[in-house]
Amino acid sequence: MMNVFLPALLILSVVASTAHVLSAEPAVLSADKLERYCETFRKSDNEVYVQHVANAMAPIFLKKNAPLFECPDKDLEEIYYFRWWTYRKHIKQTPDGFVITEFLPKVGWSGKHNAINCAAGHHFYEGRWLHDQTFLDDYSMFWFRKGGNPRQYSCWIADAIWARTMVTGNVVRAMELLPDLIANYEAWEQKQQHPSGLFWQTDNNDGMEMSIGGAGCRATINSYMYGDAVAIAKIAGLLGKEKAAEAFRKRAATLKSMTQEKLWDADAKFFKVLRLGKDGKPQGFSDGRELHGFTPWYMNLPDADKTAAWSQLMDPEGFCAPFGPTTAEQRHPRFSTKPGRHECTWNGPSWPYATSVTLTALANLLNNYEQDVIEKKDYLQTLRIYAMSHRLKYDDGTIVPWIDENLDPETGEWIARKILRYRQNNTTWSMAKGGFERGKDYNHSTFCDLIITGLVGLRPQDDGSLVVNPLVPDGVWDWFCLDNVLYRGRVLTILYDKTGQRYGKGTGLRVLMDGKEVGQSDNIGPVKVAKQIVEL
Repeated sequence: MMNVFLPALLILSVVASTAHVLSAEPAVLSADKLERYCETFRKSDNEVYVQHVANAMAPIFLKKNAPLFECPDKDLEEIYYFRWWTYRKHIKQTPDGFVITEFLPKVGWSGKHNAINCAAGHHFYEGRWLHDQTFLDDYSMFWFRKGGNPRQYSCWIADAIWARTMVTGNVVRAMELLPDLIANYEAWEQKQQHPSGLFWQTDNNDGMEMSIGGAGCRATINSYMYGDAVAIAKIAGLLGKEKAAEAFRKRAATLKSMTQEKLWDADAKFFKVLRLGKDGKPQGFSDGRELHGFTPWYMNLPDADKTAAWSQLMDPEGFCAPFGPTTAEQRHPRFSTKPGRHECTWNGPSWPYATSVTLTALANLLNNYEQDVIEKKDYLQTLRIYAMSHRLKYDDGTIVPWIDENLDPETGEWIARKILRYRQNNTTWSMAKGGFERGKDYNHSTFCDLIITGLVGLRPQDDGSLVVNPLVPDGVWDWFCLDNVLYRGRVLTILYDKTGQRYGKGTGLRVLMDGKEVGQSDNIGPVKVAKQIVEL
């Protein structure tokens, strides 16, 4: 029987746990570096579209909201701050509350307030680390009660809302939206569930136009629906709705089994698209490996016997490239990065959307699976490649930090931008499918979350405990620090100091809460902090 007092008790717990952090300060790092980066970004930025936080206010906003980070790799450090710089540009205040946009100019395929659900999961995973959660509170409500369209594209919105809850500890919004999340899931079942029980989708409505695999039962949407089912079951359990929780646990178990049984190509050792004929009957696997085949690990779906797939990530005939990873394996005869009539193709170009999914999936693999296929050094290498893709070279030779739509994995040139600029011979940018500098500051991926949960290794836990397991390989760095991280109402500092001289807090890995040490390791992790300590 449901405990009717549970929601009220949880609300009181959240209020109590967050009240004391309003005046909290970073324990180790100062905001000086953040301010210097903001000033550098401002000087090189053409501020075309202004939303809730203008460039001039960015340093103030980010000092109040963003975790601080430093490491010996200045490219990673710079792009970490650059991505917070660009994320705050997409916070848009509307009559329906705040939303997070994908494009800054209005695009014709967007919905109300220029919102698009395709990358909403990324918006939640990244934005959950901001101290002020008003923006994502509103954004959650927008999708279900203020005119959003949560099924325009495939999306893992229930999972993302739960992922946010694990960081904030505030379960109120997730519980309030449980009926909407269930209704959304059931609408997906009516719309996109194949008679086999799997979900099908076109590549376009997966946000992956012109792909090699095309339409069919795809690992993407089936992984998203699995993740949403798991999340709904957890939220229902919090509310004491055991019947609903059990129903969604069963849905998740069925999808886990079917995805592995029906979408795993045992010969290729990879998850692939199961194509469907005009009659709806399965026609066999697509003939190539595509990067989205790593998506099941984003949700920790596969069993341990599927880890062989990861040998393809660092293979130069697979997905590894100087500005990759590529969205299709390079050995495939239809692999291509040549600009065509369509500016958004997923048959080879590198896409930050897919790269961030892959890196999150890889972090899950390295944390949650026993395997010998891929290592921490591969995570760092792929993350560095991703960081180095955040560049644009202007016609005068100036190079600036940049995030856009898709890029040539060999040269790093932004493909969609190149095509849209070419079209101005016959039209204007404002008429070229989305407006002037359509892809500039494109909010279609994560980066800061990959630093926080992957590289530094802050692993949010369902039960409120804390695990820190950095993916920094032993012997690579002598120091790094993540500071001013708000986790369940506590301000965290995670640092590694080989000699103890840089931060003066001792040698090895140190975890601080509100400035006080709560865990340490002589090496680079792991450190576990019990729920009871987090909640003190």
